[in-house]
Amino acid sequence: MIHATSCGGLVIFRGKILVLYKNFKGRYEGWVLPKGTVEANEDYQQTALREVREESGARASIMKFIDTSRYTFNVSEGEVEKQVHWYLMMGSSYYSKPQWEEYFVDSGFYKYHEAYHLLKFSNERQILEKGYAMYLEMKKEGLWVPQKSKG
Repeated sequence: MIHATSCGGLVIFRGKILVLYKNFKGRYEGWVLPKGTVEANEDYQQTALREVREESGARASIMKFIDTSRYTFNVSEGEVEKQVHWYLMMGSSYYSKPQWEEYFVDSGFYKYHEAYHLLKFSNERQILEKGYAMYLEMKKEGLWVPQKSKG
């Protein structure tokens, strides 16, 4: 069993959710949330922010931890057990530019119900449900405000 850890973000700007469309040589196709592998000397939050920026071009800040999703899949080397640590993020604008090098061919911000139905994987739909509920609660409590820069 191969173990892998990734981190990602549910990026929300003005109530809309960032999703990316990946098309890997026609074999892997679908809408996903931005996420990627932890690099050396990086904590999970740094990974999530870097991956959102690299895959989508979007600038965002972390508001809250959502949850960890776990799943398995097979590669030629064997079975991979993956865990993904997800963060609720506030986007700074509607800007996004998909990373062609990683086979992302489209990106955009969509209303909740649109994003929910676009997402390819059920575990990402669950993260969307949980994270969006957190967003609505934070907004209701007046906590969905940009954080001051730390330096």
